[in-house]
Amino acid sequence: MKLPRRTFLQVAGAAAVAPAFLRAATAESYPSRAITMIVPFPAGGGTDAVARLLAERMKESLGQPIIIENVSGANGSIGVGRLARAKPDGYTIDLANQGAHVLNAALYSLPYDVINDFEPISPVVAIPVVLFAKKTIPANDLNEFVIWLKANPNKAAAGIITAEIHLITAILQKETGTQFTFVPYRGAAPAIQDLAAGHIEMLLNSLVPLPLVRAGSIKAYAVTGDTRLPAASDIPTFAEMGLPALSYSGWFGCFAPRGTPKDIIAKLNAAAVGALADPAVRSRIADLGMDILPRERQTPEALGALVKADAEKWWPLMKELGIKAE
Repeated sequence: MKLPRRTFLQVAGAAAVAPAFLRAATAESYPSRAITMIVPFPAGGGTDAVARLLAERMKESLGQPIIIENVSGANGSIGVGRLARAKPDGYTIDLANQGAHVLNAALYSLPYDVINDFEPISPVVAIPVVLFAKKTIPANDLNEFVIWLKANPNKAAAGIITAEIHLITAILQKETGTQFTFVPYRGAAPAIQDLAAGHIEMLLNSLVPLPLVRAGSIKAYAVTGDTRLPAASDIPTFAEMGLPALSYSGWFGCFAPRGTPKDIIAKLNAAAVGALADPAVRSRIADLGMDILPRERQTPEALGALVKADAEKWWPLMKELGIKAE
């Protein structure tokens, strides 16, 4: 049947407007069901701890539960890859670190683009890390530990749980002129267990293992931050101990798949920002030895800028140090 020209134009115009109308309606009603937050590391580590804190508080403002899905492997690239393939409707997001969302591109041939295949939601925390060692190491501070490493070349094993931990550990090796082996782990929890059991000699990680230090099960020598951590003020910085090259802080951030509508990103950002303002969340994150970024930096634009700046800064250094996937 042939439509009159006026009728045809009206139908065509309605068809053209429909997708935009549906997108607006979808964003307006979002979320109408549970959201999955991918954590690309096993349960029990720092990323997982922060994700669960954030998810519990975000669900209050979003009105829907946020389900944590731990998808570990390949320094977080398996979980981030799952996010890249997810439908961009706001029902799959992730909480991941600098290594998983930036540094892995210097280690692996990835089936996604770490810069262009994701929509930043918000930076969450900055994370200085601590050098831990097994309790039987006969060293009471960082300088004595370096002396011990030099006296025992290639007899120590360092746990590697993420790309940024690999990077910092390699910088430590270079700056101290020591030699030790790198042992890859799927996440922090199994590495911490092996350190406490004495199966590896050292591990750089967030402050999560601090209770083991207090219990005398492991030792702590130095922190990479510019200042000491309020929750562990007895642990000196690397700079204080004569290694300013180890002044470093990573980050965790929330991302969505590329193409997620901006209205939905805005709702997720508002929920994350609200969670980070909660006194209970702030207190727990401080206990983990992490810093919440200032409010003006809790934006999608700030996280996107972090990704690009870290790629420019760290990819060339990783190549120079010869860091490869373990």
